[in-house]
Amino acid sequence: MGGTISSVSRNGTYSFSKPNRESITLLEGLGVEGDVHAGVTVRHRSRMERDPSQPNLRQVHLIHEELFEEVRAAGFEVVAGQLGENVTTRGIDLLGLPVGTLLRLGDQAVVEVTGLRNPCAQIDGFRKGLLKQVVGRDADGAVRFKAGIMSVVVSGGVVRPGDPVDVVLPDGPHRALEIV
Repeated sequence: MGGTISSVSRNGTYSFSKPNRESITLLEGLGVEGDVHAGVTVRHRSRMERDPSQPNLRQVHLIHEELFEEVRAAGFEVVAGQLGENVTTRGIDLLGLPVGTLLRLGDQAVVEVTGLRNPCAQIDGFRKGLLKQVVGRDADGAVRFKAGIMSVVVSGGVVRPGDPVDVVLPDGPHRALEIV
């Protein structure tokens, strides 16, 4: 089970979107080198206000490129990096992965999936009405967050568009993703 990396992004300053890059370097236990959200402890402003000593479970943000096609059908033009993700993938059901899944990105880098991204009002600030597109309901009526997943870096390395993504599921029983 796997897919490919279609884009990589990072930003050294707090900004909603992240510019695309030719490559990014993942640093074990920290995140994306040169990205404002890299660190051992939480780096997202709202979480730092609550408790800056929390572990950073949001070192690397991944989004499936298929989401862009879905929101485009609803009239929203969104491309890689614009929702603040570091890694955009293709061909992987990121939202269906369980907590603890390992994703090998390219030849060396490995991230461990920690949970879902919490879609926030900044999404509507980027494109009014887009938040409703990334928060939906499943067949049973339960809320489903679609704005990507979060992970921590287990093994560092350089990651580039076109690199393969290999998925290693944890031993069972599997825990469904929740917001981190």
